[in-house]
Amino acid sequence: MLRCCRAAAAIAAGCAPGSPRGRRALAMAKSKFEYVRDFEADDTVLPNCWIVVRLDGRNFHRFSEQHEFKKPNDDRALHLMTKCAQTVMQELEDIAIAYGQSDEYSFVFKKKSRWFKRRASKFMTHVVSQFSSSYVFYWKDYFKDQQLLYPPGFDGRIVLYPSNQNLKDYLSWRQADCHINNLYNTVFWMLVQRGGLTPVQAQERLRGTLAGDKNEILFSEFNINYNNEPLMYRKGTVLIWQKVNEVITKKIKLPKEEEEKEVEVTRTKTKVVPLHCDIIGDQFWEEYPEILAEDS
Repeated sequence: MLRCCRAAAAIAAGCAPGSPRGRRALAMAKSKFEYVRDFEADDTVLPNCWIVVRLDGRNFHRFSEQHEFKKPNDDRALHLMTKCAQTVMQELEDIAIAYGQSDEYSFVFKKKSRWFKRRASKFMTHVVSQFSSSYVFYWKDYFKDQQLLYPPGFDGRIVLYPSNQNLKDYLSWRQADCHINNLYNTVFWMLVQRGGLTPVQAQERLRGTLAGDKNEILFSEFNINYNNEPLMYRKGTVLIWQKVNEVITKKIKLPKEEEEKEVEVTRTKTKVVPLHCDIIGDQFWEEYPEILAEDS
């Protein structure tokens, strides 16, 4: 924008931007205040690294209580998060994969991405702002009977991972965290909602318990097999690019026909598709090798 202004100043002075008179006009177009640009820090991230932007809801415990989220999992909230993440991926197509659970989402930009000249602040602010605005915009589609009482907040961080294994381990860590948190929350809220305990009593009951202990409480006291809980709760949501066939109706005029006719046409489109599956093992990565492909 600044370059355009300078060129316009030269043209307005009646000379070409590259001529001696043009260079003098450009120099005159500079203001004495431009030195402040020297204070801008260079935040270009390292080349040939996976760029991960992770965002988290700010004070979402309070937000979920005031907006009456269902416990331990609210499908409306989880689907809204996924819708926002899909919107981010559709706007920033250099994202190779995303993973979300609860009030967080991680977006993985390709290793060779040149978007925003690989400036960390640009990656982070674009993701967080697009996600936050989408959350407000699509709220009414998922919480039809619940008014949005105040704007939600999300914070973001950016981390670089140099190898494919580092990236896979990162995503495995987030999915393992999803399992640990969801198992605890499922038992906790069963003890409160059906077991009659107070939150403090439920917390004390679960203190020091292992995964096996929590599974036993669910099964013996509430007849719940944790492995039968929805995959979205236990595994989180993975977003990938996939080619899908869409059937659309088009009006066309056939030869020797006077009126247009409606016909169904199948077209292939690349879309962001949500999956609820295990990404810790090798099967997922063997099934979708294009995610980690160098030329993707």
